[in-house]
Amino acid sequence: MAKKILITETVLRDAHQSLLATRMSTAEMEPILPQLDKIGFHSLECWGGATFDSCLRFLHEDPWDRLRLLRQKCPNTKLQMLFRGQNMLGYRHYADDVVEYFVQKSVANGIDIIRIFDALNDIRNLQTSIKAAIKEKAHVQAAISYTTGPVFTTEYYTKYAKQLEELGANSICIKDMAALLTPSATYELVKALKETVSIPVQLHTHATSGLASMCLLKGIEAGADIIDTAMSPLALGTSHAPTESMVAALQGTEFDTGLDLAQFAEIRAYFMDLRRDYIKRGLLSTDMLATDTKALIYQVPGGMLSNLASQLKEAGKLDKLDEVMQEVPRVRADAGYPPLVTPSSQIVGTQAVFNIITGERYKMCTNEFKALVRGQYGQTPIKIDPEFRKKIIGDEEPIECRPADLLDPELDKLRGEISEFIEQDEDVLSYAQFPQVSKKFFEERRNKKYGIDGEHLDMKEKVHPV
Repeated sequence: MAKKILITETVLRDAHQSLLATRMSTAEMEPILPQLDKIGFHSLECWGGATFDSCLRFLHEDPWDRLRLLRQKCPNTKLQMLFRGQNMLGYRHYADDVVEYFVQKSVANGIDIIRIFDALNDIRNLQTSIKAAIKEKAHVQAAISYTTGPVFTTEYYTKYAKQLEELGANSICIKDMAALLTPSATYELVKALKETVSIPVQLHTHATSGLASMCLLKGIEAGADIIDTAMSPLALGTSHAPTESMVAALQGTEFDTGLDLAQFAEIRAYFMDLRRDYIKRGLLSTDMLATDTKALIYQVPGGMLSNLASQLKEAGKLDKLDEVMQEVPRVRADAGYPPLVTPSSQIVGTQAVFNIITGERYKMCTNEFKALVRGQYGQTPIKIDPEFRKKIIGDEEPIECRPADLLDPELDKLRGEISEFIEQDEDVLSYAQFPQVSKKFFEERRNKKYGIDGEHLDMKEKVHPV
């Protein structure tokens, strides 16, 4: 029976996040948006993930302005974002009132589909954001953070998917952020999920290990409904399988996407010019485009690999990279086998760097690693050995409940902290996630708005006239 495969295009978010540290600006996106909107994609993945941080920190843009522009220029295509459950887009757990408000504002500004995941696959960390998304009538795509290890069987994933469906998910995404899927594992997992849940299954995998296109094809044969791809100039390497290639591969088969290959020419040419510019500016390294099967051995996502190299380079210990790569799986095992995705990938990776640089394992522990072991991010897939936990957190009490249950509502407090800077409701959400970075951004925005250049002014009076 013929089945049209739907495509989510990632070039506006995950493709450039994976290849060039999320540095594509809104100005670089804008000229091609009308063409992307005409293709007939299931959705454009264009917001969330690291885009929020990058907009404020490096591009000096308001991420909310970007979202509103995307909505305006792409009226015919669903806009999709990536959301880290109780972490939102930041790196800590937030109180429920902040999470609910963020979901509300994301949908109000143009998001149609929210892909929600938790780094530990702890379903308690998804409850608030899923309920909030349902309330706002967004499409809830609950994502499984895919990884390998002793506990991660097909049964583990099908059981989790069923729980997500029961929680109200409209679709399930297999989120293979570290490119650990193989074609046969993909087929087995998708087939099992399709037999377990009655909602659509989407497949997201990276090309790091060179297997992405094969995995997508096997996933489609097993019943996957939607796949994630990236326009070819920003595909492959640590990014995704090329959109045009997958459309061509499925053309004329029972899985034909119905998309017109000829329509991609102008879009490809546009991103090809951008790609050349990124290489010239040193934003895109050809190393990121190379296939590396080490991902299958060390289970390290592409972005994490470049982070580790950067940390070691700063410490003058780049020659220790191989040792750190071997240490990562050992730290991960000690910490209860968390899937390596933000923020757990950074936490485990940095601890592995410390273990190697100091020459003694856990001689020095980061606060984040202590928090992970204590249970501050939720329950790890495998229970952490009590003796190891005691060694890391000492006499501190382990957290067994849903971590957000320990947090008081914080929206009003956050608003009070930046009352002098607020120009739109959404500013409090930017501040909640990246306090220092957004405060600096707000100051620059205000100075620009009022043409302030070193002259002394009573700022409060200027911005909030009576």
